Amino acid sequence: MNKDTIIRHIVERLGTTKINYQEDTERDEGTFEAGVLIPLLFTAGRSPDDSELSFLLSKRSAAVSQSGDLSGTGGKLEPFWDHLLRFFIIRGFPSLMRGDARMYADRRGKTAFDTITLFLANAVRESWEEIRLSPFNLRFLGPLPPRNLLMFTKTIFPVVGLIEKRWEVRPNREVDKLVEIPLDAFYHDENYGLLSIRPPEGSPDGADNDRTFPCLIHTDSDGEEEILWGATFSIITSFLGIVFDFELSQIRPERILTRPIHPNYLGGKPHTVLQTP
Repeated sequence: MNKDTIIRHIVERLGTTKINYQEDTERDEGTFEAGVLIPLLFTAGRSPDDSELSFLLSKRSAAVSQSGDLSGTGGKLEPFWDHLLRFFIIRGFPSLMRGDARMYADRRGKTAFDTITLFLANAVRESWEEIRLSPFNLRFLGPLPPRNLLMFTKTIFPVVGLIEKRWEVRPNREVDKLVEIPLDAFYHDENYGLLSIRPPEGSPDGADNDRTFPCLIHTDSDGEEEILWGATFSIITSFLGIVFDFELSQIRPERILTRPIHPNYLGGKPHTVLQTP
């Protein structure tokens, strides 16, 4: 499929996937909400039919919680600014929400549309703050089901966006670097592993039990090995399942990694050690 065909397919699959925002986000009081952008980027090939689709993720810096993790761009909802930006987005300025993606969002009804557009505005604002990704360089493709996090009293609302063209990235203090993972990487069993971690003290899960998570192991362009796991791994594999009928259950990871996590992992300036047998 060429680029335009892939985009239409993604928009249709995301737009017709059922999402019940009320049921999917039931959580105790005190939970805070955050919009997260899952940015997609096409790398041009030799012909229009040879473009490669990639996920462009941020590696979190030591200045913030979850240091070293890969994630989409996003953060806590700022009601005043995000409602203001939403006001402009739904009126077509910037024109990032248009065409079939806008139509499908409208069809979900007022409550869902309001939720989608608010957290889209939230994610767009954070993307500008974190990596200087302009909303004029972004196209909304559709929403993904919300996620309640295990280690944090936080619910994230993912939205998928297409970066129209490469730009001069200027990360802020929250971002160490950007990591580009090709779609094709998710279709090779040898890229998968199991990550064993122990939740730090103070997390809702407690610190007494090791937990094992599936992960994707990716060697970045600078030769550094990056580990995609947790909520972002789950969101992306959910996207792959919805859009491309991907089944994670068919993967048989063989590599095992262990990751002791410093207690400050939850609050910033952590020190983590990644080990492989």
